[in-house]
Formats: sequence, C-alpha cells, structure tokens
Amino acid sequence: MKQNVFEVLMYLFENYLYNEEEPEDRDSLESELHEAGFSGFEIRKAFEWLDALADSRSLPASPSGTPSIRLFGEPELMRLDTDTRGFILYLEQAGILTPESRELVLDRILALDDHEVDLDTVKWVILMVLFNRPGEEEAYTWMENLMFDVPTHLVH
Repeated sequence: MKQNVFEVLMYLFENYLYNEEEPEDRDSLESELHEAGFSGFEIRKAFEWLDALADSRSLPASPSGTPSIRLFGEPELMRLDTDTRGFILYLEQAGILTPESRELVLDRILALDDHEVDLDTVKWVILMVLFNRPGEEEAYTWMENLMFDVPTHLVH
C-alpha cells in the first residue's frame, strides 16, 4: 500500500482537526498512527508539515487590496497542472484566498513531496490551510461547502 504524507494528514484532519477532538499528546498520537499502519518516516514528515503550517500563523499580513499577479515557478509548473493552478487563482480572485493564504497553500503543496498533485489534494490542502489561519473562518466555510455540498438538482 502506497503511503504518503498526505494520507497521514488526511487521517489527522478527519479524526482530530475537523472533529475538533484533542489528542492526548503527540506521543500517543504517533502510537495511534503507527497502529493505523503508517510508517515512522511518513508520520515524522506529517508532523513537520503541520508544524510549519502552525508556524505560519505568526507571519504578518500584507496590506489588503493590493493587487498582484502570480507567476508560477518551475517546481510549481511541474507539480500542478493548468486546472489546478487555475483553481487556486480563481479562489484568490473570488476572495477566498488572500495572497498570503495562496502562498501558504503553494508552500504546503510543494512540501508534500509528491511528484504531481491532483485537484482533490489541492482542495484538501486549501481546507487545512484555511482551517489553521485566524480570521479565515468565512473562507474556510465557503471552501468546505464547495467540497461537500453536492447539488440535489440542476437549475436550468
């Protein structure tokens, strides 16, 4: 079974972060992850990923309303297809992502060390980033609704 950091993060998000359930401590959480079948290397990388995300909470925000154009670098172009990059830019233009949260999303995507990242993975990373950022509750709710609300009928 192919395991990666993203699978560990999803396990943590679904079992603790999303349900607002507090784990006892990091050691017991690590033991639970081992029992769930994750390797020590992937668990350590997931904790490093989460620590870097938590550290980003202290980064200063830039003045709002400052228009910017985002040019993607070679590592981003290699890992994110056109649809995925377009989705990130769409969310920024719609006001869901700020320039800071966009950059944090891209940073956390590249930190996954996956060769190519699909749109579903990007959506989950965006959700995790917004969940972690103070003042982004409305954007988080919008993104959560986008991911989980399936229309029951189509309006023509």
